Amino acid sequence: MARPRTATRTVEHPDPSEVSLQQVLEALVDPVRRMVVSQLARAGEDKSCGTFDAPVSLSTLTHHFNVLREAGVIRQYYVGTTKMNALRTDEMEQRFPGLLSAVLAAALAKESGSTAGGN
Repeated sequence: MARPRTATRTVEHPDPSEVSLQQVLEALVDPVRRMVVSQLARAGEDKSCGTFDAPVSLSTLTHHFNVLREAGVIRQYYVGTTKMNALRTDEMEQRFPGLLSAVLAAALAKESGSTAGGN
């Protein structure tokens, strides 16, 4: 029989002031991580880990979430046993003005181009 948890599960996040531009750019260079960020932005709300459409295994997706979290791009938290993900849009905008919106705009343009038969 499983013992009940006595402590709330928490996830550590870096302070935006401790995150370097290099770290954020390295996190966002990967197409799967950009896909995660795009899906979060389009959803307009926090999403659980299991609701992302990604071409990788769940364990690989977990790695991508960790990279994004450690770079300060997303915030993760638990609701019961479900790990939720949220974009740190305001914090990223304060730290690196225009960066996240430019990445999202480029991803949207690429998706639109792919849909229209372009690259």
